[in-house]
Formats: sequence, structure tokens, C-alpha cells
Amino acid sequence: VCTLQAAQPEKQPLPGKYWVYLGTYTRGASKGIYRSQLDVASGTLAEPVLAAETPNPSFLDIHPTKPWLYAVGELYGPSGKGGAVSAFAIEQSGNLKLLNQQPSGGSGPCHVSIDHTGGHVLVANYGSGSVACLPIKPDGSLGEATSVIQHVGSSVNPKRQQGPHAHSIYVDAGNRFAFAPDLGCDKVFIYRFDAREGKLAPNDPPHAALHPGAGPRHFAFHPNGRLAYVVNELDSTVTVFAY
Repeated sequence: VCTLQAAQPEKQPLPGKYWVYLGTYTRGASKGIYRSQLDVASGTLAEPVLAAETPNPSFLDIHPTKPWLYAVGELYGPSGKGGAVSAFAIEQSGNLKLLNQQPSGGSGPCHVSIDHTGGHVLVANYGSGSVACLPIKPDGSLGEATSVIQHVGSSVNPKRQQGPHAHSIYVDAGNRFAFAPDLGCDKVFIYRFDAREGKLAPNDPPHAALHPGAGPRHFAFHPNGRLAYVVNELDSTVTVFAY
């Protein structure tokens, strides 16, 4: 299991129960995205069943107001063109219906998030070290990327940091800035985000630096909005920033 997402209350199958979706790698017996049913009264999860067959859906996100789910296809191809993002409709049964698929703007996409307007999907491509923004159409399907930015840099770990590896991307509460931890560069890249046009542009300053060899992976704001936390994969630390 790579990621787990619970459907919003308005999409729950029964009172007190929620659909839970699990992203996986499909290198072995797994076939795609699985669903389970969470009983919040007992705290139990039902046996997972296949919700949609799709390759390497290693990270998922659910739309904040609509019954739509978005998943990366963590694929690697020539010239960094292998990755994809898929849009699914969440059906009444809990199964997922593929709406469409778009290129992720790079290879090895490993993270997706939805901006606060519900109008765009942001994606981080680990393999190529790039980030992208894709518009969500009125029917939930995805349009072609409106912004793709390639990271540049490296750091001290010779096995994992020879080049950029964008590992996640998130917007702030005001939906004005996007933050992308890059494991290969030991930086959190900072972008100005235009939610109307779906554009990312480097901020000034363009990044926040972490200590060499940290390997930043994921990022989260404190509920007060004044602190941010970065989990570092390579040296098993957490970095705290003032925002």
C-alpha cells in the first residue's frame, strides 16, 4: 500500500461508513487502486477489493467537493515522458470509473494534490525532477498541463542525489503559493500559483534550503498557518520552518 485516502462524508456508502482508497505499486500481485469500507463506530476496515485497474497508482487525492479521485501513474519512460495522471469518477458502488488520463509532465510521478479551488491538480515527478499543474474540467476530467517546471540541482548523497527528484507539491491556505520538496536537491522549491490560469512561477526567493543529505520528501502546514514541517527521507529527520 502506497497511499490511503478516505472519501468525503457526502460520498460515504452508508451512515457512519466511508470508502477508503488505497494506492499501490502493480509490480507484483496488485492490479491498481483498491477500496475498503471504514466503519467509524468500530474502527474496522473491510477486506480491500479492486476499485480500478491502473498501473502504479502510488499516490491518490480526492476532490474536496465532487466525487472525483485523481491518481498518479508512476511510470518511467524515454526522455522522461512515461508518467501520467488519471481522473476517476467515484461511483455509488465505490468503484472508480476512468474519465481520462493526461501526461504528468515528466517521469515517475509520485504525488498529486488538488488546489483549494478544486480547479487544478498539482503533480510532482520524482524521476525527472519536475512539477506540473493540470486543469480539472467541469466533468472532472483533466486537461493538458498548463504549467511544467523542471528542477535543477543535486546534493551530497551519491546514490540518491545526483539530480533533482521532486517528491511532493502542496499549496498554502491562501492558494497563492505552492511548495515542492525535492529529495535530490535538498530544497523546498517555492512557486507563485495563479489559480485562474493554472500557472506556476518561481518565487523570490525561489527555494528554502535544507541541510545537505536530508532528502526532503513531504511537507505539511501547522493548522495555525505560521509553521511548516518537512519530513526528510534520507537522514530520518524533520525540519521546521516559520512561514
